[in-house]
Amino acid sequence: MNFVTVKTGSPAPDLQVSEWIQGGPISLKDYQGKVVVVEVFQVNCPGCFIYGIPEAIDNYNKYKDDGVIILGLATAFEDFDKNTVDNLKLLLNEKKVIGETLTTLTYQSKFLDKGMLTYDIPFPVGMDKLVKEDLPIDEKKIMEVVNANVPDFELYHQKDKDEIISRVRSYLETKPYNPLTFEEYSLRGTPSTIFIDKKGILRETTFGSTGLMGATIEKLLSEKTV
Repeated sequence: MNFVTVKTGSPAPDLQVSEWIQGGPISLKDYQGKVVVVEVFQVNCPGCFIYGIPEAIDNYNKYKDDGVIILGLATAFEDFDKNTVDNLKLLLNEKKVIGETLTTLTYQSKFLDKGMLTYDIPFPVGMDKLVKEDLPIDEKKIMEVVNANVPDFELYHQKDKDEIISRVRSYLETKPYNPLTFEEYSLRGTPSTIFIDKKGILRETTFGSTGLMGATIEKLLSEKTV
């Protein structure tokens, strides 16, 4: 499936969700006039549960009455046997974690008790839509991935360019599924955060838990819509 990746400063496309497990259904169009923050995570991602999701929860509690909408989106760009809808349901319905998340959080006692997460995720959460990648992979798709993930690619020597393109091609050809929202927003990993302003414009995406979510929300809240 081919599509144009969204650029910062452009209208934010709707999230492509296979199923809303908690809350929903949701369309970004419903939130015109509000700041929207989407916390993107994988079920099998310890850092998401130690850093990304707790930061999102803190900001949800702080800004939920100030016109800020925080959403969760589980995705899968690796470990497709673990980052599944069923394991997302276990997480949200029974607070059970799996895989590397379970192993790592076992040593982080404040996050896990008797194999269950010690905190609730209070905002709506959906599962990114996964589709089988069309083969063969065309050059346009390869270059979209390269340009989204390799800053200043055009400045590289040709030998290095060819190596990067070869690696991306191999990755795409062996990847069983294509996570639509993850790729449409050119995200680089998890946890990632998508920031959309009151006019529905994509303003920023970040990779990793920066600790700056609140500052970005404050900036977007202060902007006038007229």
